Amino acid sequence: MRPQPLLAVTDVEASSRWYQRLLGCKSDHGGPDYERLLWNERLVLQLHSFKVDHHHGPIGDPRDKPYGNGLLLWFEVDDFDTVIQRAQEMNVEIVLPKHRNPPDGDGGPNHWECWLRDPDGYVVVVASPDGSAGGDWRPPVTP
Repeated sequence: MRPQPLLAVTDVEASSRWYQRLLGCKSDHGGPDYERLLWNERLVLQLHSFKVDHHHGPIGDPRDKPYGNGLLLWFEVDDFDTVIQRAQEMNVEIVLPKHRNPPDGDGGPNHWECWLRDPDGYVVVVASPDGSAGGDWRPPVTP
């Protein structure tokens, strides 16, 4: 199984640029109505305009805010510090700054997290791989 989340957004092209810049993913569709974003040739996120109903009807109601109440869009990244640096350069709203999960002690994922807000107000969590906050983790070597 592979999750393929879809977000209804107010501006597909602006959101696509935001996610591409922050996460380093690539467009696989483009356009004002719908977008597919890929990481290493795998679909990681779909964006769909609130205003376009295509053949399935509308996706959400843009008047019903906050968008994604109770939803956290979570991305594990190997280049955590680089992504956080890009977020700072982009002046992304930080909901929770970089922190270890769990805050102290053993157990849990033992990784770094930073909670951000995307252009539509969805909460996006960027996390380092499990076990990476202990000081001895290194990114996997790609052959």
